[in-house]
Amino acid sequence: MSACGLAIFVKTPRLSAVKTRLWPMLGRARAETLYIACAEAVQSVAMQSAQTTAITPYFAVGEAVDPVHAHWSAFPHVLQGEGGLGERMSHVYGALRQRHHGALLIGADAPQVRADVLVQAATWLDAPVPRLVIGRARDGGFWLFGGNVSLADAAWKRVEYSRADTADRFIDAFRNCGEWMSLPTLTDLDTGDDIPRVHDQLLDLPAPTSAQVRVRDALAIASNAPDPCVEQA
Repeated sequence: MSACGLAIFVKTPRLSAVKTRLWPMLGRARAETLYIACAEAVQSVAMQSAQTTAITPYFAVGEAVDPVHAHWSAFPHVLQGEGGLGERMSHVYGALRQRHHGALLIGADAPQVRADVLVQAATWLDAPVPRLVIGRARDGGFWLFGGNVSLADAAWKRVEYSRADTADRFIDAFRNCGEWMSLPTLTDLDTGDDIPRVHDQLLDLPAPTSAQVRVRDALAIASNAPDPCVEQA
């Protein structure tokens, strides 16, 4: 078993609402298709990282259904469980820590992530001393968190998520639990305003995977998408 588990948090379109803030711009079907493409891009990078360091990727699936949807068949899966985001992250983090020395949590909203950055995070956690790692998001949240130490469930719940200062509050909650490392800031793909920023970050990748290229091309098209609520001539 590898030294570090990496859980990609995902939800299944039609079973759960995904990318709702993109619906007004793209429509629901296109937003869901883009979400799956982003998840495939993150999956492709996780596969790359697992080839070069001791990382075992998982999908942290939001729905307790059997069998798990075919979208999430590439990796073993863990369930996110019930409750708010803090409770679900705590549950998945604990599940990975039962199997691995280190645990990394990442969403499907940052398709521009690089394998070398994931390897850097996993290598940082592969130490006998308590360590934590975070990748901040441009909106004030974070696109990655990891640790190699047990963390109290109550602290996860105290943080208010989806705020402009979420990352700061999260770090404060666990400030004394270990030595921190920060990764590069990325833009989560949540709203229409994020599309050109994520597209440009994908364009800057020195060696994108084919799945990342597909997302980049889809975002180039989406940035010129007509408003689905406006009748076209």
